[in-house]
Amino acid sequence: MVSSSTPGRLSRDELLRLIRNDEIDTVILAITDMQGRLQGKRLDARFFADEIVDGAVEGCSYILASDVDMNTVDGFALTSWDRGYGDLAFNADFSTIRRVPWHEKTVIIFADVETVAGEAVAVSPRQILKKQVERLSEHGWFGFTGTELEFIVFDDTYEEAWNSGYRDLTPANLYNVDYSLLGTSRVEPLLGRVRRSMRDAGMIVESLKGECNYGQHEIAFKYAELVDKCDEHGLFKLGAKEIASQEGCSLTFMAKYNEREGNSCHIHLSLREKDGTPVFSGEKAHGFSEVFEHFLAGQLAYAREFSLFLAPNINSYKRFVEGSFAPTALLWGLDNRTCAFRVVGHGSSIRVECRIPGGDVNPYLALAALVASGLRGVEESLSLPAAFEGNAYLANASRVPTTLHDALQLFDHSAAARGAFSDEVVDHYVHAARVEVAAFDAAVTDWERYRGFERL
Repeated sequence: MVSSSTPGRLSRDELLRLIRNDEIDTVILAITDMQGRLQGKRLDARFFADEIVDGAVEGCSYILASDVDMNTVDGFALTSWDRGYGDLAFNADFSTIRRVPWHEKTVIIFADVETVAGEAVAVSPRQILKKQVERLSEHGWFGFTGTELEFIVFDDTYEEAWNSGYRDLTPANLYNVDYSLLGTSRVEPLLGRVRRSMRDAGMIVESLKGECNYGQHEIAFKYAELVDKCDEHGLFKLGAKEIASQEGCSLTFMAKYNEREGNSCHIHLSLREKDGTPVFSGEKAHGFSEVFEHFLAGQLAYAREFSLFLAPNINSYKRFVEGSFAPTALLWGLDNRTCAFRVVGHGSSIRVECRIPGGDVNPYLALAALVASGLRGVEESLSLPAAFEGNAYLANASRVPTTLHDALQLFDHSAAARGAFSDEVVDHYVHAARVEVAAFDAAVTDWERYRGFERL
C-alpha cells in the first residue's frame, strides 16, 4: 500500500473529500487489456462517490478477447457471439488512486477484472502477474522492478501521421542524440511537461536522456513493487501519448518503427525478503546468492518458451538484429549490453536486466514470465552457466525466437508455461497470437508493392 502522503497519490477518503469539494470531477476507472493498453470508463465523480464507490463498473467481456483494432474475434473461451458477449466487472483497487495532471480535476483508479459473480478473470494481465506475486510470497519474497521505456517523438500530429499512412514523418531530432544535452533540449518543452506531469501523478522521475534513433528518447522512473510499477508503466504510456497530442505532435512506443534502432523496454528485477533483506546478493561468485544463480538460470532456460509474453507482437521480432543493442543470444553477462540478460548493481543493489522486451510489451505479462521462469529455476535448482564475455551477437548460443509464429508455438507446447499460468491463460494468449499472425499473413504491405508493382 502506497502512503496517501505520496504526492500525486490519494487515499479513498482523500478522494471522496476532493469530490465533495468539487476539486475532482472525473474518475477514470481503468483496466489493462491483452495488448497492455489502459481501457475503461470516465465516470462523473459525484456519481462515482454517491452510487458506485463500494461497487464495480461493468464492461463488455470482448475487451479481453479482441485484437488491436478492437475487432471481435472468434475462438476465445472467455467470450463469444454464442455466449452473448456478456459483462465483466471492473473492481476498483483503491490503493492505486492517482491524479492525472494533464486533465483537469481528474484521477485514475486501476481495477481488477472479475466476473459479475465476483470471481477473478484468470486471463486478465493484472491477475496473471498477481498470481506470480503470490507465488513469490509463498517463498517469503516480494519483487521490485523498473521498466525503462524508449519512444520516438515526431513533429506530426497523430491525425497527420494516420492520414499519411505513417510515411515521411518528421522526427523531433534529425540525428543521433544519444546522451546529447543539446538534442534533448530541442524536445524539452514536450518532455519536460511529460516528466513534471508524471511526477505530479505520483511517479518518482529519475532522468531523461536521448537515444540513438532520430527523435528517440527515454524517461526513467524509480523502481517499485511489481504490480504498482506495471500500473505506473501503463499510465505513463497513456499520458505521454495524450500530452504529445495536446502539444500538437506524436510519439510511438512500437518496437521497431523503422530500420534504425528500435524502442526497447529493459526490465530490471530484484527480490527481497519480507524484512527487506536482498535475496539476490550473497557469498557466491560476483556477490550472487545461490537463489539468484538458480533464478537467473531459470530465466535463461525458459526465455524461448516464454518469449510470447516478452515479445508479444509481429513487430516485436523485428528488433532482434545483430549490433542493434537488442539481444539475439540467450546469454547473461556482467554489465554486457549484447546479452539478453545483463546483471548490474553491487551488493544489495544486484539485479537482472532483461533486454528482450520492446516498448510494445505488456509489462504485467513480461514480469509474470520473468518471475515464473526464475521461480522454476529455483524449484529445479538449475545451474547458472558462466557469464558471457565479449560480443554475444557472435556467440554459439540459443537464440531469441525470430517470429511471433515461432514464439506462439513454443508457448503453446511449453509444459512450464502451462504449469505456471494454467491451460486457460496459455490457450487464450496463443489464440490471440494466432489471430495476429493470420492478419499479418493476409496483409499486402508497402514492401510488396514497391518490390512487385512494376518489376515483377
